[in-house]
Amino acid sequence: MASVVGHVMLAYAMGKSLRTPLHIARFWWLTMACCLLPDVDVLGLVLGIPYEHILGHRGLTHSMMFAMLVGLVVPRWATPTLVFGTRPYWVSAVYFFLVTLSHGFLDALTNGGLGIAFFAPFDSTRYFFPLRPIAVSPIGLSAFVSQEGMGVLLSELVWIGIPVGVWLWCVRVIRNTGGKGIP
Repeated sequence: MASVVGHVMLAYAMGKSLRTPLHIARFWWLTMACCLLPDVDVLGLVLGIPYEHILGHRGLTHSMMFAMLVGLVVPRWATPTLVFGTRPYWVSAVYFFLVTLSHGFLDALTNGGLGIAFFAPFDSTRYFFPLRPIAVSPIGLSAFVSQEGMGVLLSELVWIGIPVGVWLWCVRVIRNTGGKGIP
């Protein structure tokens, strides 16, 4: 998996790209929760669920169906006054869907594991993207603060941090120029 740092960097950029009045603390807490939520499946390892099982790591909770369900539920938590079916609701639903789905996409770019069950529960096949430049993160805090963990952070800086920084710069330029391009 990509580390917490990589997932949060991407989610932050997604949130900063969204033009909405929802940028309150609750919005940011839910953004961070949604980008990390798919890894709740690591609890299955403790419960004896095999990694390759549909409920195992990178299984159902990394799927598009799971992200869609999260996207449908979270907008009302972010803004309890949102009315289901309205344009603001759907903008928020698509946003939280994409933030949750981004987790599986980043994991599919890593060089380890068994792949992502994007189409679960309908298909348990696991997939990676053809390009897999991100070093897979070790599980556990002690392993993460090791030399291997530092290598993961460097990999994420290059493959997630730099693109996210360029993206945020582009968003800022577009907003500051009124969408007319670079001044």
